[in-house]
Order: sequence, then C-alpha cells, then structure tokens
Amino acid sequence: MAADSAADSTVAGRLVALGDERVDHRFKGLPPDAEGLTVGELAAERRNLFSGGFTTPLLALSAERLEHNLRLMETYAARHGLVFAPHGKTSMAPQLFQRQIEHGAWGITLAVPHQVRVARAFGVQRVFLANELVDPAALAWVSAQLAADPGFRFICYVDSVRGVELMDAALRGGSRPVDVVVELAAGEGARTGVRTEAECGVVADAVAGVETLRLVGVAGYEGEVPDADPERVRAWLRRLTALAVDFDKAGRFPAAGLDEIVVSAGGSAWFDAVADVFAELPELTLPALKLLRSGAYVSHDDGHYREVTPFTRIPEEGSLHPAFRLWAQVVSRPSPEQAFANAGKRDAAYDLDLPEVQVVRGQEGGERAADGITVTGLSDQHAWIRTGEGSELRVGDWVGMGLSHPCTSFDKWQLIPVVEQDGTVVDYIRTYF
Repeated sequence: MAADSAADSTVAGRLVALGDERVDHRFKGLPPDAEGLTVGELAAERRNLFSGGFTTPLLALSAERLEHNLRLMETYAARHGLVFAPHGKTSMAPQLFQRQIEHGAWGITLAVPHQVRVARAFGVQRVFLANELVDPAALAWVSAQLAADPGFRFICYVDSVRGVELMDAALRGGSRPVDVVVELAAGEGARTGVRTEAECGVVADAVAGVETLRLVGVAGYEGEVPDADPERVRAWLRRLTALAVDFDKAGRFPAAGLDEIVVSAGGSAWFDAVADVFAELPELTLPALKLLRSGAYVSHDDGHYREVTPFTRIPEEGSLHPAFRLWAQVVSRPSPEQAFANAGKRDAAYDLDLPEVQVVRGQEGGERAADGITVTGLSDQHAWIRTGEGSELRVGDWVGMGLSHPCTSFDKWQLIPVVEQDGTVVDYIRTYF
C-alpha cells in the first residue's frame, strides 16, 4: 500500500509540474503578454479566450464536452462488461491519460515505443501496445521497466515467428517475460496480423518455445476489415473470439502465473459490434479480460467520427459531443465570394475532411451562425473560404471551425486551452508528439 501511495504521489507531482513550464514562443496562440508566466500562473488568471489577449490561430477544447465524453465512455464500457484501455496516440496528453484512468480506464493503449516512454514518464502502470515490437533498443528499455517496477503491466502484439525470434534475442537475461497477444489480421490485404488461424497457432507455438515471452491472449483491429459493414465486422470479431477459445482448449495459455486471458479489439467506429460479440464469448478456463481500445471519443469531432460513431446506431446509449474548436481570424476579403483566414494545414486536421465553419465572432463580441460560409481548401497558413450571397463576414472577424479526425488535430498543438462555455480558460493540455 505504501508503494502504491508513493507511486501515486510521484504521478501527481509530475502532472502538477506541467504547470511549472514557462509560457513562451513555443506555444501557438497564447497571449504575448503572458511571456514568462508559468502555465499554472496563466491558468490561475482564468483569462477569457476572446478578450484575454489570445491570438489566432488557436485551438481550444471545451471543458464541458470533454468531461461529458469521458463520463459517457466510462459508463458504456462498464455497462457492457468491457475493460477500457483508450488509445493514447489520439491525444498524447498525459493529463488526459490521467483523467481517462480516473474515469475507469484499465490502462492506456499506445502504438510505438516513444509513446510508451511518455506514458511511463507520467506513471501509467498498464500499457497495451497495439502493434508489433521488434526493435532491440526499445525491447531492452521495456525489459528494464518491467524489472524496475513489479507493478508495471505491458502487453504487445506478435504476428510472426521471425518477430518472436527477434524479441527473444533482445530480451534474454531479463527478469520478467514480456506478455504478448497474437494479432489476428482483419482479412487479406489488411494491415498487420496473422492471416489464418492455423498460422496463429504456429506463432503461438513459437512464443511457447521461448522463456522471454508469455502468451496472454489474442487481439486485432476490426477497423481494418475490408469493405467493413456490421455483418463483416461481427464475422471477423467472432473469428477472434473463436481463436481465444481454441487456444484455451488447446492449452496454449500458461497453466501457472496467468490470472486472465486477454481478448482485445475496438477502434472508434465499431465498438458496439465489439461489445455485442465479446458478450457472446464462452467461459474460458480463466477470466476473460475483454479489452476495448477506442481513443477518438475523448474529443470526438465534427467530421469523420461524427459520421461513423456507433452512437448513431445506438442513440439510446448516449452521444458523444465534439470538443474541439479552431479559431482563426479573417485577414483578407478580396471579393464578395471569397475570404481568407489565418489557419491552415499547420493548424487544422485535413487528412479526412476540411474544417467546418460553425460560428462567426465579430470584433464587437457575440457569435452568429456561419450561414453560407464554407472552407474550400487549405494552404500551409491560410483557410480558403467561400461565402454565399448575403453572408456577413468582415476582415477582423473570428471564425470558429469544427475539425475532422482528432489524431491529426492534437498533434499540431503543444499546449491547448481548455475553455468553459462562457469563454473562461480553466486549464491547458500539454501534448507530447
């Protein structure tokens, strides 16, 4: 208990220490007159986003919507008997990792070694690496982490005998084996993963043949199912759960030292299917850890995930709220049909959809609907805006835009204001990409 308290104190201290960082030129959009203040001091001033000296472009997170999304997914996972390890690569924000854990998350899912190092630097005790890991330097670091911290749980994918051989070579001499799950591919031509169940058995046998690894379950990503629809996704998920059952019946999971069998899937588009199929999983010889990994929910969006979220299919379960808004200023109005704002590809996600202008804020204050105002393209530092007949838009106005794809929104901003509905900035989220 004392060790746990010390660890909790260390994590809290590291998170608090984020507030000691000095505000300077590194952080886009922050008030120039805040130069030299600490982030904590600036937050304590509770400045208004629109009158407190912030400059555009500026990305902000809604405090209320962020909290709503955290609570909704906590409730959803609990209701469906799922353990939740949200994908941290979405935000790469330790403050949000901590809030997700406080809202019931088992741990944090990550994708590459750098991300794991960030999580560990802020005390995350359970990491699910939804990727293969064969880099010897990274594996040596993981092994050292496991040796130094008996409470650290780490699980990663494996999908080839060659991968097992490389991992074994890098991990020999370690004090604890690395837990692995066999990744089942989502289909021919999909991303990583073993293509057939027979080949999965071969990989599992390779794991059993080395002392540096321990097979703890199976996993995959249903978002890669070719031509995905509810029927195809559920069919693949049933292959995944059947693989867990077959492995268990064949005695592939260690008879000693293992407390649970991991079965994991779940992006942000099909977690309703994951919940349905995982509920059908027969009883195994050990309790099943049904691990969901959805990550985009934390901020949601006004584009791709608004369209694909399962809550459109299950509205009775609730709805996520888009929490991002990118503010830019109109700097040019060369014709009645065209305007340019000072935010572009360096500031806004554009890999899935263009930003969506939602509101206009005049220099006199107050917001109005952005009727007939559309972003048609992005340059590096400009948004190309088309204005319809009668659209009211002047040089100097601020436009508030919704974004599509959280992962490529967070990664353009190192420090993001968290703003309440009345415009009060109450916190700043630090990211580490």
